[in-house]
Amino acid sequence: MAATYKDAGVDLDVYAESMRRLPRLMHRTFSPRVIPSDGGFAGLFRLDFAGKLFARNYQEPILVSGTDGVGTKLKIAQQTGRHSTVGIDLVAMCVNDLLCTGGEPLFFLDYVAMGRDDPARLEQIVQGISDGCVEGDLALLGGETAIMPDMYSTEDYDLAGFAVGVVDRKKLIDGKQIAEGDVVLGLASTGLHSNGFSLVRKVITDAGFGWDATPDAFNGQTLADVCLNPTRIYTQAIRKIQTHYRVKQVLHGLAHITGGGIEENLDRILPKNVDAEIDPTSWEPHPIFNWLQKTGGIETAEMRRIFNMGIGMIAVVSDFYAASIQAQMEECGIQCQPIGRITGGTGKVQYKD
Repeated sequence: MAATYKDAGVDLDVYAESMRRLPRLMHRTFSPRVIPSDGGFAGLFRLDFAGKLFARNYQEPILVSGTDGVGTKLKIAQQTGRHSTVGIDLVAMCVNDLLCTGGEPLFFLDYVAMGRDDPARLEQIVQGISDGCVEGDLALLGGETAIMPDMYSTEDYDLAGFAVGVVDRKKLIDGKQIAEGDVVLGLASTGLHSNGFSLVRKVITDAGFGWDATPDAFNGQTLADVCLNPTRIYTQAIRKIQTHYRVKQVLHGLAHITGGGIEENLDRILPKNVDAEIDPTSWEPHPIFNWLQKTGGIETAEMRRIFNMGIGMIAVVSDFYAASIQAQMEECGIQCQPIGRITGGTGKVQYKD
């Protein structure tokens, strides 16, 4: 008998059904800057726009791009059958990096690789990506779904995302303005975000817990609830500050706190003549961090190196504007407080323990 693609594990009719479910999830993210091109080979986006609402009048525009994934957090989604929030994580991990340049998010592309085609599961995943794009103020401009039997097991899938933004050169945030006396503001995370899940899963497995366990620390929430809580997207808060201060550059530096924790990520933007002195007692971390540390017997230094410890984004700002910026962040529903100061040094984070 003649071999078919379906025999090899790829059913083109099922794939077509998957593709029919996705356009509505893209269209809900579109602004008038998107030029419709359904069925085309690439997405189209206007950098500027004549209408008042979308006109930017860039003088020296610089394109900003970034890519990331979700990591082994996906294993929890796959083991629990909960796929509707990992797409938010995917967008967040990309757009939060982009925001650190001062860039305006423009559009997003996704790549979904699966061991088998499952239209309902793919729709859940892309629903999350669409939700993340709405929250992050990006257009979901396109993507790719690859069905790869044998490369992935039947229930496995992986995600990658690609975000593009733009910033006027004079508004570029690169950390060079950070100076002694600046305040380090910590913007609260929603928990683990999307880092360290290989260790998270090991601690939970070694302790004999299932994903439906409800440790006392989590007030009735299951471990799956806490661990799958999606990464916070900081677009609204950062754009609010940029819109409020149109002339002065009050954000001297921004750092997205991902793998490597506060130390490694904040180090990346510090000038070589200053340090960031961080007071770890100045905020209350999400309970998941203390629970993991105690359950797994993890050293504090290791925790700080792997996890965000409750701070998902850091803004280094002038002392004069710190209180106003803090208030505006909290108006956006994000807990924000001073967690340190910039002092003379050699470009390193120092903890006040």
